[in-house]
Amino acid sequence: MFASRRSVTAERVAVRRAAHQVLDRPLVFEDPLALAILGQSAEAVSAVDGETERISRHRRAFINARSRYVEDQLARAVARGVDQYVVLGAGLDTFAYRSPYPRLRVFEVDHPATQAWKRERLESGRIVIPAALTFVPIDFDREQLSDALGRAGFDATRPAFFGWLGVVAYLEMSAIVETLAFVASRATGTMIVFDYSILPDTLPPRQRARFDTIANRAAAVGEPWRTFFEPNQVGELLRRVGFVDVEDVDADALNERYFSNRTDGLRIESVGRLAHIARAER
Repeated sequence: MFASRRSVTAERVAVRRAAHQVLDRPLVFEDPLALAILGQSAEAVSAVDGETERISRHRRAFINARSRYVEDQLARAVARGVDQYVVLGAGLDTFAYRSPYPRLRVFEVDHPATQAWKRERLESGRIVIPAALTFVPIDFDREQLSDALGRAGFDATRPAFFGWLGVVAYLEMSAIVETLAFVASRATGTMIVFDYSILPDTLPPRQRARFDTIANRAAAVGEPWRTFFEPNQVGELLRRVGFVDVEDVDADALNERYFSNRTDGLRIESVGRLAHIARAER
């Protein structure tokens, strides 16, 4: 992403969350603010957006399934007493504005340009900023995540839940390791859920073609995918930096959990993107 420009891919993700609210029944992920924060009509977000119908549907399925998965895991964490939620690379995520947990503090971490754009969208959509939300603008070229969160009032002595969606593929490996190590060093019981992309060379031809289409579109707007993994590499990395109870959730598992018994055929056809959940315990 260009240093002075908000994220284009963050808007594309938000469009797919909104399109799900309009096009699909039953809903996998309910987001009553998805249209309002975009300021777009139902007809506008229903457009294919330059992709084939098939690719658009699979992308929509994955984006909404991963959001649902994060919020399902967050609910479990809150039930165990976690009262801090850090959204890394928040984009136009709307959880904080519809949170059912009065005691949960939410920290939205993002690049200043993207965060400024989001605040404009919130104002235009007449979406109230709750008292439990703290914006955490950060330029990772100039500041450490620990410093930014500390400045924002994050309590490092208490466990927290971290959601990190649609970000890892855009980062260099050193930044990924540094962020995971920071989260793993938080209080016992801290958890993180994130997604990543597997090595494209390991994909069969049809999936590789879809992968290339999506990756090329991101690169064309100045937000190229940089880092890829084999699934076993991610588990090894998580354990090395201090996580235990590492769980990998692939497309088949997400389809079984969220898309079984549908009549519209909506489902994830993986292009290698997975979700991970891990817990820090010492």
